[in-house]
Amino acid sequence: MDPFSQMTDWKKNMDQFFGEQFWDQFEGILKPTIPQINLYQTDHELLCIVNVPGLTDLNKIDIYADYASLELRGVIDISHQGGTVVKEEILQGVFERTVHLPFPVRPDKIQATYRNGLVYIQLHRLISDNSRKSRVQLELIEEE
Repeated sequence: MDPFSQMTDWKKNMDQFFGEQFWDQFEGILKPTIPQINLYQTDHELLCIVNVPGLTDLNKIDIYADYASLELRGVIDISHQGGTVVKEEILQGVFERTVHLPFPVRPDKIQATYRNGLVYIQLHRLISDNSRKSRVQLELIEEE
């Protein structure tokens, strides 16, 4: 007998008791957030490195900078055909993630590049308070 066969019924009962939004509080615990990021800060710059394996079309990821946040939207799709999955640790699927930045950034001075499965986003500190949300262009860096 599969120990998880009744999990759907259990979740439905929990949803009825606590409400459907109950599980949203546990999303980061039950399912890790994708894509994974590293954020590095200097006095006037930020470097955000985003793990997006298998990206073949740069238009399939959207990056928006909005004052002191960075929005990432796209799909991680390994798209391997054939065989039965024995172990699957690389998280994939549609993602939408907002990264809160430690300081406001300049929308006119952002560079985003993609290399070896990683998106590198360079951001610069905003000195003025006048800012608008802007889409960031992503460039492909060919392997050497």
